[in-house]
Amino acid sequence: MASSPGDGGADATASRHVAVVDLGYGDAGKGTVVDWLCATRPVEAVIRFNGGGQAAHNVVLPDGRSHTFAQFGAGTFHGVPTHLSRFVVVDPLALAGEATHLAALGVPDALDRVTVDGDALLATPYHRAANQAREIARGADRHGSCGMGVGETMSYALAHPDTAPRVADCHDPDLLRHRLTLLRERLTDELGPLDAPPVADTVTAFTAFARRVAIVDRSWTTRLLRAGPVVFEGAQGVLLDEWHGFHPYTTWSTTTFGNVDTLLAEAGMPGTATRLGVLRTLTPRHGPGPLVTEDPALRPPERHNGTNTWQGRFRFGHFDAVAHRYALDVTGGVDALALTHLDLVGAHRLRLCDSYDWTDRLPVGPPGDLDRQAALTAKLLASRPRYAADPEPDPDSWVAAVEAALGVPVRLTSHGPTAADKVARLTAAAGR
Repeated sequence: MASSPGDGGADATASRHVAVVDLGYGDAGKGTVVDWLCATRPVEAVIRFNGGGQAAHNVVLPDGRSHTFAQFGAGTFHGVPTHLSRFVVVDPLALAGEATHLAALGVPDALDRVTVDGDALLATPYHRAANQAREIARGADRHGSCGMGVGETMSYALAHPDTAPRVADCHDPDLLRHRLTLLRERLTDELGPLDAPPVADTVTAFTAFARRVAIVDRSWTTRLLRAGPVVFEGAQGVLLDEWHGFHPYTTWSTTTFGNVDTLLAEAGMPGTATRLGVLRTLTPRHGPGPLVTEDPALRPPERHNGTNTWQGRFRFGHFDAVAHRYALDVTGGVDALALTHLDLVGAHRLRLCDSYDWTDRLPVGPPGDLDRQAALTAKLLASRPRYAADPEPDPDSWVAAVEAALGVPVRLTSHGPTAADKVARLTAAAGR
């Protein structure tokens, strides 16, 4: 068995949980890292702890089959169960579509291995329609929403916590119908007619979902953690975090390790997860917002990402150590890094930004001060990168340069899309 991040030998942390978080704007390769973890060690379950149907974690198998994991855990190809914790915004319709694609790839029983916390919020067709209507109305000031209704679901739940539809409601058709009707009426009063199906059709679909998957209570997460080990699979990236990201170009989700820490504490197991941060050898961003190192000439091949109606362009910047230091600061640090896309080194002129024209470290403020975050965003939009001496065009030089810039060991390198393209590096683990 290959060694796992955070250990000093092949099986030293086989019983330890691993939490995987993207230290950029997303799209760094969380899916392929989770796939590798599940291929090379025993894993009780993959626990999703934020985001929802807008996640897009691409996994490619050695035989060429590929799937974009949104709500299923990226260990599904290896038979690892998925648990959607209460921090996930669950979209039953999108989950069904994803299951259909997995069945076409030879995984017909994916839904049999899913458990869902009944307290999780439900993303409905009405949330999605409202999300898209708001984003269209912003015109040139779009935030880069994925258009899946995740933020709308969170916003509605904050405004109407007692009547926001939740997964457990799918077991009670009358309650579900009442809450969906109320939701649709409120959104229609605010936005006008919504392009969404009748409530009766949604109730039929959602109650069918409740009959097909196991809906569990909060104690299930504790049982999984005590049976362990589990892999916590994060969505989006820390630089998009709802509290610490660069407002307003953020997600309605806690993308740090905060939810992981909460789940572990509730199970009486605080601090029992190795924190693994994922980064690319370049810094991509989907849609608008700050990308200080953006370089229009940087056009590496990108099979799974591109321009789309809701997020806009898929943009590329050089490795931004300043932004990634900020991500480390707001998360409280990581134990190790996974560095992906090392196969691009040598084929493209990749550079490493070690400072901006005004700082080499961004200030961290208290969570929730969105005015402060918006001011930081404005400053970033006017910032200019300063580049360190370019690393030599080989993977080892890039690993050393990233470790030096961030002060964290790279424990896993990725030189291609499959688990077979990953290399575990056996170096002494650094403490947080």
